[in-house]
Amino acid sequence: MRDELAQFMQDWLPALETEMQTVLSSGEEAVHGHYAMMQYHMGWLDQDFAPAALPAGKRLRPILCLLACAEVGGETGRALPAAAAIEILHNFSLVHDDIEDGDETRRHRATVWKLWGVPLAVNSGDGMFALAFAAMQRLAGRGVPAPALLAALDVFTRTCVALTEGQYLDMRFEQRSQVSVDEYLRMIAGKTAALVGGSVAVGAYAGGGSPAQAQALQRFGQELGLAFQIQDDILGIWGDPQVTGKAAGSDVLRKKKSLPLLHARNHPQTGAALGALLDGEMDAARLPQALALLTQAEAQAYAADAANTHFAQAMNALEAALGSQAAASRLAAVAEWLLARQA
Repeated sequence: MRDELAQFMQDWLPALETEMQTVLSSGEEAVHGHYAMMQYHMGWLDQDFAPAALPAGKRLRPILCLLACAEVGGETGRALPAAAAIEILHNFSLVHDDIEDGDETRRHRATVWKLWGVPLAVNSGDGMFALAFAAMQRLAGRGVPAPALLAALDVFTRTCVALTEGQYLDMRFEQRSQVSVDEYLRMIAGKTAALVGGSVAVGAYAGGGSPAQAQALQRFGQELGLAFQIQDDILGIWGDPQVTGKAAGSDVLRKKKSLPLLHARNHPQTGAALGALLDGEMDAARLPQALALLTQAEAQAYAADAANTHFAQAMNALEAALGSQAAASRLAAVAEWLLARQA
């Protein structure tokens, strides 16, 4: 199945890139730089706006969109505009995230705001947000009926709102020393899981799936998104540095409010001691003590159990959408790969 997925990506990623490049472009010389900044962020141009083939992310969400279209019986190409819209929306959020977080690099090169300033970067992100909706509307040209297109647009719009809710909570949590596990799960439901759920739902509508299938696939994506983020939280602390490319315990050093840390900080036996560490200057010398407290709270096992629970719920939703074909579907294979990944 992994070979089949690799072949699917090899077959469809070039078409996806072409679809996105068509949307994120203009023939008007006066606004060339506006679109060139978007294309720089996407990895198609360098900072001098010369053609380039630079790291551009996994394109996971649009691939899920295309797979959902195919799994409900649709012709994969019909979902290309929706897949492009999903990836453009995701990258709009990254442009704005970089500004909001003050991040100067992404994918090992300077961020848009760092090169061209905050005002132009905000405007570039705004343009990508609007063009994501323009990409969705291109579904009509692929033969998607108006009712299905409207249903897909409804999911897409609600996904946009959920993204901003999640980002709001994330930024608010940065100003607080204490955050509950439930609050954290609500945040990642908006910031991470909503877009994964929206990806498969709009793909299902583009492929001619029924509303019941699309809704079940959206639940699948949402639960998968939660499992994906929690797995990411685990790797951010206990991942192999040779595989992840991050220092051991990097999320602890960054005091990132991830699920394992929040579980241990809210734990009756470890909360006070871990809180004292995290509220002070966290450095490599204090890392072993923090990791020992996480072990005492069984934080890794807690997070792994949570990821497995959401994964099981995702598989239940996938079965509701696809019936007996769910277990052997490529969506199931992607889900299993995401949960088992080590980077």
